[in-house]
Amino acid sequence: QVQLVESGGGLVQAGGSLRLSCVASGRVFSRYSMGWFRQAPGKEREFVAVISSSFRRTTYADFVKARFTISRDDAKNTVYLQMNSLTPEDTAVYYCAADNNPLGTGRSSNEYDYWGQGTQVTVSS
Repeated sequence: QVQLVESGGGLVQAGGSLRLSCVASGRVFSRYSMGWFRQAPGKEREFVAVISSSFRRTTYADFVKARFTISRDDAKNTVYLQMNSLTPEDTAVYYCAADNNPLGTGRSSNEYDYWGQGTQVTVSS
């Protein structure tokens, strides 16, 4: 079992930045690939970014457009999502998720085994 707790969300003006954190407890964090997803009101949950356990491969959604950076610190059992140049369209609840495939770089939520409770990000215009 893996427990995931996100933090770092909040209210920010358009053009601003936020850094989300997700701390994991339970199983060995370093063996899991870690992803970020988001869900806006009235919309389905969508993939944002993922970083694999092995080789630290990263994959991003097209809409990220080099604005976001995913990283991980296995010594701290933490995955981060640095978000820059935020727009109101980035407003959503952001979730981190763990995939027990160390090579995983999946975009589908079905590939992930554990989820956090989410953190709200609101971008004002």
